[in-house]
Amino acid sequence: MAQVKRIRRNVSGIILLDKPHGFSSNAALQKVRWLLNAEKAGHTGSLDPLATGVLPLCFGEATKFSQYLLDADKGYETLAQLGVTTTTGDAEGDVLERREVTVGRDDVEVLLPRFRGEISQIPPMYSALKKDGQPLYKLARAGEVVEREARSVTIARLELLSLEQSHLRLSVACSKGTYIRTLVEDIGQLLGCGAHVAELRRTQAGPFSLAQTVTLEELERAHAEGGNEAVDRFLLPSDSGLQHWPLLQFSEHSAYYWLHGQPVRAPEAPKFGMVRVQDHNGRFIGIGEVSEDGRIAPRRLIRSE
Repeated sequence: MAQVKRIRRNVSGIILLDKPHGFSSNAALQKVRWLLNAEKAGHTGSLDPLATGVLPLCFGEATKFSQYLLDADKGYETLAQLGVTTTTGDAEGDVLERREVTVGRDDVEVLLPRFRGEISQIPPMYSALKKDGQPLYKLARAGEVVEREARSVTIARLELLSLEQSHLRLSVACSKGTYIRTLVEDIGQLLGCGAHVAELRRTQAGPFSLAQTVTLEELERAHAEGGNEAVDRFLLPSDSGLQHWPLLQFSEHSAYYWLHGQPVRAPEAPKFGMVRVQDHNGRFIGIGEVSEDGRIAPRRLIRSE
């Protein structure tokens, strides 16, 4: 018997998932996509399977703006295991070395300022970065170690939350591209005992926080009770990740030409930068950029939602 093809729904918006432990970001995305039966989906930057926490999932028209969430600053809370280094820099790797831990709070507090502000990191081998088209983690699993260029990242906040025996808990606010595993390993090295990430929880992704997230269990329960449509109530507007951008409302005339790719003038527009745009009915219709002549040039458009 021929299998009936599932007709997916055209739904748009963002679901803020509290990603569960053990799921890859893509596995979490595909699970939620199935619950919504959504036609188009994408996530906004990977979280390791070990990690939990804020993972914005974009559906439909919201996928057009996922890059801006990918580029956004992030916040984390991590538990570092002192005295043990691993092949991956986290609890999933094989143990490389065990060392005695004789570290106190003062030792950590003195050290942390060295990691605040703009710092240089060498990406770990177990990462999704590519070398000659191959993800580094695949090379690492094959036993290869290749040279990686150091990259500049910014640590806006790094605070010691607790130190109990060999368990160090830290709060971190950082720029995109920061590897918490590398941060923990570097701290462990300077403490003289080594360290790896035992737990990692993302607490912030751009404007979104843990308080706004929904669990996979909540989504599954809604689906069980009311099907795909019942999951829709967890969808945030497609521009909810851009709420800190200036908002312009166009007249019907301006919106028509703008949606057809033509820059238009808006008297209340800022002098430069990116803006969100609504039509005369208050419907979000895309994002634009203020050009040198003061007009708003369309960058990503939404024609219907």
